[in-house]
Amino acid sequence: MGESQERARRVLTAAGIDPGRLAGVRPLAGGTYNTVEELRLTDGTRCVLKAAPTAPGLRYEARLLHSEAVFSRAAEEAGVPAPRTLHADDTPEVRHLLQTACPGAPWDDSLTDAERADLRGELGRQVARLHRVTGPGYGYPSGALGPLAPDWRTAFTAMFDAVLDDARRYRARLPRPADEVARTARAAHDALDEVTVPRPVHFDLWQGNILVDRTSDGPRIGGLIDGERMFWGDPLADFVSLALLDDIEKDEAFLAGYRQGGGHAALGRAERLRLALYRAYLYLIMLVETVPRAVDEGHERWVQEAVAPELVAALDEIKAAGA
Repeated sequence: MGESQERARRVLTAAGIDPGRLAGVRPLAGGTYNTVEELRLTDGTRCVLKAAPTAPGLRYEARLLHSEAVFSRAAEEAGVPAPRTLHADDTPEVRHLLQTACPGAPWDDSLTDAERADLRGELGRQVARLHRVTGPGYGYPSGALGPLAPDWRTAFTAMFDAVLDDARRYRARLPRPADEVARTARAAHDALDEVTVPRPVHFDLWQGNILVDRTSDGPRIGGLIDGERMFWGDPLADFVSLALLDDIEKDEAFLAGYRQGGGHAALGRAERLRLALYRAYLYLIMLVETVPRAVDEGHERWVQEAVAPELVAALDEIKAAGA
């Protein structure tokens, strides 16, 4: 019996599921951090098993699977399609997570323009529902950066500083020095004080983490997956990955659906400043994580050519606002 089979049987047992029901294990592609496998049971049920890596990563990446279990509960409370947690190990590191499988396949370019517009509207309504859930504090629920904070400024500045510390520690290649990035970001910190209620932020809602289920009535959102990078904070932060390396204001269908779902999507000066901060944060992560992950030359080139300029643009936007 291989390592995957043994791990699957062990986790099924811990979840109270007869390991004799295991019919097969296969790896799932698309994951960029955890090992992800599909478990097929003898009755046709599919589950997803995630195993955390043992290699070093960024500071915020400790206990990511705990954060994913928290996201699962928030999505369930909101009535948003997402994996539900069947079992999470109770060790301090949270090395394994067993979840239900959602229908569909990752969003791709095979959709027609009309289908895409309908789905972006549906996605907007679902994200708005998710953002109605409230949390117990601000920051990463994993505790990777310490306890939840009482206010968003305290939490977000700690998150931002942590990834800059990682950049220094790993000697990551940034388009501007880490100290300069920190000084620029500080100029926009006052805008963070407008956030007064912690909401669940997935923060990784690019197309690969949105499943599309092609039903007889047409394509529908099958699930929002890989919520491991979630935090409690400003719902506006989700707009960054929803328009990865682009501008959310171009996505009229999503914004219309988000407003229909009760979400606040008016982008004034303070909102744009916060969006610039969140863009800078995500693009810093994408640049710095290439070092501990030892990415290949092609990916490193793409990050420097596509992501680094977006970090510079976000920082320049903060400077131009005269924050």
